[in-house]
Parts: sequence; C-alpha cells; structure tokens
Amino acid sequence: MATYYGQRAGAGLIISEGTSPSVNGLGYPRIPGAYSPAQIEGWKAIAEAIHEKGSILFVQLMHCGRITSAENLPKMGETLAPSAVKADGKMMTDTKGLLEHETPKKMTLEDIETAQMEYVNCAKNLIRVGVDGVELHSANGYLMEQFLNPKSNLRADEYGGNFKNRARFVIETTKKVVAAIGAENVGIRFSPYGEMNDVKSDYDDLVELYVYLATELKTLGIAYIHIVDHRGEMGAPEFKTEIKKTIKGAFAGTVITGGEIHSKEKAQDVLDQGFDMAYIGRSFISNPDLVEKLKNDKALTQPKEALFYTPGAEGYTDY
Repeated sequence: MATYYGQRAGAGLIISEGTSPSVNGLGYPRIPGAYSPAQIEGWKAIAEAIHEKGSILFVQLMHCGRITSAENLPKMGETLAPSAVKADGKMMTDTKGLLEHETPKKMTLEDIETAQMEYVNCAKNLIRVGVDGVELHSANGYLMEQFLNPKSNLRADEYGGNFKNRARFVIETTKKVVAAIGAENVGIRFSPYGEMNDVKSDYDDLVELYVYLATELKTLGIAYIHIVDHRGEMGAPEFKTEIKKTIKGAFAGTVITGGEIHSKEKAQDVLDQGFDMAYIGRSFISNPDLVEKLKNDKALTQPKEALFYTPGAEGYTDY
C-alpha cells in the first residue's frame, strides 16, 4: 500500500480508501483497518511515502455497519446497524462468493458509545504516527449514513426519528474526534441523494438534515466537507435540489466535490461553481502521474476495471 500511495503523492491532498475503525466495520474482503498496532504501523509507512513528495494524507474511516457478511468478519466481529433492517443486495466474500446481506443487530446505547470511541482511538493513533488527518465516511450507505437515512434508521430513541436525532450519531462522533485530534485534522464525507447500499434519496427532510449537519460542523470548525457526486458514470439519480451549494452556504468552509473529472477543465469547472477543491477517484488508480498529465494535457490511461477489488499488485501499482 505504501508503494501505491507513494506513486500517487503528487496531489495536494490524498484521501485514502475506506478504512475500518473496528473489527465490526470490516464490510468487504481485504479492506484495510486502523485499529491494531500492525495496521497503524502500516499507515505510518504510507504517510512517510506520501510526505516524501510533499502531499498530505487524510485516512478515510469507514465503518460498513450492515453492509457486510459474517464471512468477512473475524470471529469476534458483529454486524451492527442503527436498526435491525437487512439491506437489499449481496456482499462479495473470498470464501463463498456473493452472499446476501444479513440482518444486523440493532445497536444498543453501549454499542453506539463503543463505536464512537473506536473512531476516536483510530484517529489518535493515526495522528500519532504522522498521518495528517482523518475523514469520517458518512456517505454511500455505510454506518454513519445508516443513522442519517430514515430507510435504515427506524429507531424511536434519541438516535432516530426527526432529522436532528438521526444526525446525533454523526455529530457526537465528530465532536469526540475533534476533541481528540483537533478540528483542523478532521473532514467528513456526505452523499446526499445517493442510493448506494439500499438507502433512499427521496425523504422529505433531506435538505433540512444536511443544512443542520453543515451548520453544526461549521461550529466545530472542521477542515472540510467532502460531497460525493455519483451521477453519470456511477449511475446515481439526479440531484433534486442544488444541495451541494446549499451545504456550502451553510458550512461556509472548505467544500470538496467532483464527479467524472478527467481533465483540468472539468476540475476548473468545480472551482468556478464556488467550491474549493475537486476530487478525482478512478482516474488516479490508472494514472499515478495524474497531476502531471492534467497539467500538460496528456491523455489519461483507462483503468482496468476487471481488476478492481482484486488482491495483488496487478491493476494497482503496475500502471
């Protein structure tokens, strides 16, 4: 992994792949973690490789919640979610191929507090070994968005119901991470109107929810909000409002967004719309020298999509 990230360290900010803060958060086969001493040492090596070329590393902390299979969890792991609501769809496993998602255990208040402290402990350990910051993955139907979304959150306590209650887990967790490592070292990722992993995008208080989140995060002074836009090549539905600009206005801080950026002109379009940074994902996989190619208007190499999510170096470090 240090080789892969070091190859791509020409960007101003590197946001890592989704990284589990807990044995309970390991949704997919072979996703990295940041909860054991060995894993933290691995991230130290990655941070050093990135820093050698002058870039900054934020590790994206992603607890998959109900988007998992017991086949992908260690024996002590549990499938946890805000409510005992099974997600439609299947999960890939190395041992048994595709398996249907399982019905998760509804998190108790103790489970919620434990999960929050797992984020905190991972963040503290990552900062200790030289990582610059963490991004809390509150998008794409994973645990944090499972709390936000009324399709996956059916709770009747202080963590469910109205949008302020559904936002409580995200806000509380962010506050605790900020208290542990500093607001300037914390970002967060959202995917309003996204439909990945069986969440819905048509609920009535969606705009109110994200304005509330942005306003609360403004008060905390975090480094940025990263808004995922999966329209187009990722097949997400069209946004029903100017939600990205609405979030930007409420947050009044650094907002990263993008989607289908394959040229410097497309990146400039994002900036011209009033956002602060443009993210690029898939093209960076197959173009470790992406920054130089964009600067010099060189053609981009297309990624080998058949090798996505496969083990080994092929399709990752051999471009």
